Amino acid sequence: MSGTTTTAPGANSSARGGKPGISKAAQTESIEVSRLASLKSTAITIVNLALFFALWELVARAELLNPLFFPQASDIFSAMWTGFADGTIGPQLWHSLSNLLTGLVVSALIGIPVGLLMGASRTADLVLSPYVWAMVSLPRVALIPLLILILGFGNSMQLTIIILSAVFPIMVNCMAGVKTVDPSLIRAGKVLGASRVQLYRKIVLPFTLPFVISGINQGIARGLVGMLIGELLGGSGEGLGFLLNRAGDNFDSATMYAILIILAVMSVGLVQSMNVLERRAAPWRATPRV
Repeated sequence: MSGTTTTAPGANSSARGGKPGISKAAQTESIEVSRLASLKSTAITIVNLALFFALWELVARAELLNPLFFPQASDIFSAMWTGFADGTIGPQLWHSLSNLLTGLVVSALIGIPVGLLMGASRTADLVLSPYVWAMVSLPRVALIPLLILILGFGNSMQLTIIILSAVFPIMVNCMAGVKTVDPSLIRAGKVLGASRVQLYRKIVLPFTLPFVISGINQGIARGLVGMLIGELLGGSGEGLGFLLNRAGDNFDSATMYAILIILAVMSVGLVQSMNVLERRAAPWRATPRV
């Protein structure tokens, strides 16, 4: 007998260091399932919103509520279209969005390192915590008169209130993330000879990343509130808050609802962007859905 053996095709590719064919198939199937899930989620969202605004239109046309307070959905989207077409909404949207994004970036640049320092250093925590928690609990609207007195009416005041609104949730979440790192992971790293820098880079920072993303999401919501407070009370005559206030003075409820929808889309869009970033930066955090 010659003793010749037959080798499966996938075995040769494995022996040469390549991925077996079944792994490629599984990877392709996983990508297709992910795409189908994304399309399904998008379709459900579109149908859900369409049904919601259709029901809104029916209720408004039946005048079950006062039309002054509850306009038709078609009137709301007509006011939104007109506002973009005649240049009323576009520049104010850009003003608000640029201020919000600038404030969030500055807040992240300040809040993340300070929060990580407070979580890692007991001394820094003892020194900074009273001031941080005092600012967390202080209503932002109470700062408006002081900021107007110091900075006057204008963009500087609006940007400052956004930063003061967004920076502290980011700071607190980063601090909490460091403090909740599993001590057994730190001990295991020390046993394996990891330096302090390696402990932070390999253990603390990956563990804290979801807390950072959560803090930024909270900062987005708080920063949006600060942006509106600054524009409503700052008296600069710019921003979506100014348009919202003017529409209220004119009893233009359709425009008011249109601006509120734009604000909601801004907030949801920013939060979803951070969720996408978290899935890319921390894929191990993804939870399977049935």
